[in-house]
Amino acid sequence: MTILETARLRLEPCAPEHLEGLHAMNRRPEVMRYIGSGEPETLEGTQRMVELVQRCWAHFGFSWWTFIERASGRVAGAGAVQHLRPEPQRPADWDALRAWPLELGWRLHPDFWRLGLASEAAERMAGFAFEDLAAPELYAVRHPDNTASGRVMDRLGMQALGLQRWYGEMLAAHRVSRDAWQTRQEAREKARSAQ
Repeated sequence: MTILETARLRLEPCAPEHLEGLHAMNRRPEVMRYIGSGEPETLEGTQRMVELVQRCWAHFGFSWWTFIERASGRVAGAGAVQHLRPEPQRPADWDALRAWPLELGWRLHPDFWRLGLASEAAERMAGFAFEDLAAPELYAVRHPDNTASGRVMDRLGMQALGLQRWYGEMLAAHRVSRDAWQTRQEAREKARSAQ
């Protein structure tokens, strides 16, 4: 299982020791408003999620990370590289998911909103997907009203594709190709070097 680092975050594969911090986030109505049923998650629901994520890590070699703020050691959020799917339920044969593109997903505890951490983590997860997994493209999907996530997708250089059916819902879909990502990264490096 892969640990990722950013300037302010340590991305650790979701594990039982993160349960309390993850539940403190997932039980918040404002966090879950645009996710799944939109209902706050129970402790048992968060525990099932952690167990499922650990199986996904074992099967695919990627899944959900817990975002640990390096300065405080607190759980700031969570995010994933995972396979998209058109239906809400996972198929019995998990390998069938490999037919679908990879997506980025994220959520933050409200204490960490509006600090740029979602973009920071998403940028690092995208780098992992393109560099380590050699993904040809990455998607991100959101509830159409979730404009905050839309801004993160814009900052990642993702192109808006309009509404598409994913997870059994009509969601706003965004996409970036590996070539576009690499071109963007090279331009950013040149700009940094010129300063």
